[in-house]
Amino acid sequence: MTRIYLDYNASTPVEPSVALAMQAATEAYGNPSSAHWAGASAKRRLDRSRGHVAALLGCLPQEIVFTGGGSESNNLALKGLYFAQGNRAAHIITSAVEHPAILEPCRFLERLGARVTYLPVDFTGRIDPTDLESAITPDTILVSVMHANNEVGTIQPIEECARIARSRGVLFHTDAAQSVGKIRTRVNELGADLLSVAGHKLYGPKGVGALYVRSGIGLEPVIHGHGHESGRRAGTESVMLAAGLGAACALAEDLSWTQRARELRDRMWNALRERLGDRIVLNGHAEYRLPNTLNVSVVGRAGAEVLAALEGVAASTGSACHSGRVELSPVLRAMGVGAAAGMGAIRFSLGRGTTREEIETTIDRMTEIVGQP
Repeated sequence: MTRIYLDYNASTPVEPSVALAMQAATEAYGNPSSAHWAGASAKRRLDRSRGHVAALLGCLPQEIVFTGGGSESNNLALKGLYFAQGNRAAHIITSAVEHPAILEPCRFLERLGARVTYLPVDFTGRIDPTDLESAITPDTILVSVMHANNEVGTIQPIEECARIARSRGVLFHTDAAQSVGKIRTRVNELGADLLSVAGHKLYGPKGVGALYVRSGIGLEPVIHGHGHESGRRAGTESVMLAAGLGAACALAEDLSWTQRARELRDRMWNALRERLGDRIVLNGHAEYRLPNTLNVSVVGRAGAEVLAALEGVAASTGSACHSGRVELSPVLRAMGVGAAAGMGAIRFSLGRGTTREEIETTIDRMTEIVGQP
């Protein structure tokens, strides 16, 4: 059985250069907070890694907080700001297609008294910035809109949204877990005050992430304890994991691979559309989309069944089967995708290692499976 990995949006393999950086970091076994020589060596490696993350995002190293992953970064951004500003009835604005690492913290804060507005999206998965402008109130403390959607790859109009928020004196956060390493993510160009990064989405290790926090913004720690990470996140830092994230960010400076991924993605979509006609439809924006992401729906079929037939191809489905009943993902539901199409959603996400042969094989097998009555 040929194994083909097309689930890079779920997780990426650790690049060899990243693994080497992590292995080298094991030599720095001291506590970075210790004043002796062993601690100083660990701190130097930690600072070097912080610098790599900052360089990729175009910010100051001291504006980077190492976290346990993208979910923790999102939680720290939302909860940290909410608790720091002290108004239990504060207002937060987000979108209806965010990752659960945004939506669940928002629901948690609602139980504490916060008010949250969930902006709708159109059929392509994009919000309308005018809806954001209308939603801002004097109590709004934060707007959090993801840079790119993990399921359909749609890229949001972040720059415009950030300008609107800033013009009203509201802080802006973006979950960039899916966009960092695939498209340009410079915080000043985006207008972000806070930005979340996940290591395992850009060829780094799992269990590490980062949160960019613009200088001057106060956050209440989600993890309390000793004053690590400039008092913003307690817990002795893992120099090894930080080294892995830093090396992955250094690698992500070069986005040249994405052009090839875009060409392979488009080859796959054009071939499937030509061979399968109206039995397959595209989910997400045709233009404003991550270069590696193709989300399609096989009309009238369950995505999980198609994936099962694609034995050996690792991809994701946008629906879930429970007791014989197919449920659409909240993202597709928010986009207004109908049940006949949404139940058959499949996400193929390409990566640095994807080959043309793998794409051609997947096209042929999809054609054979979907073409069956």
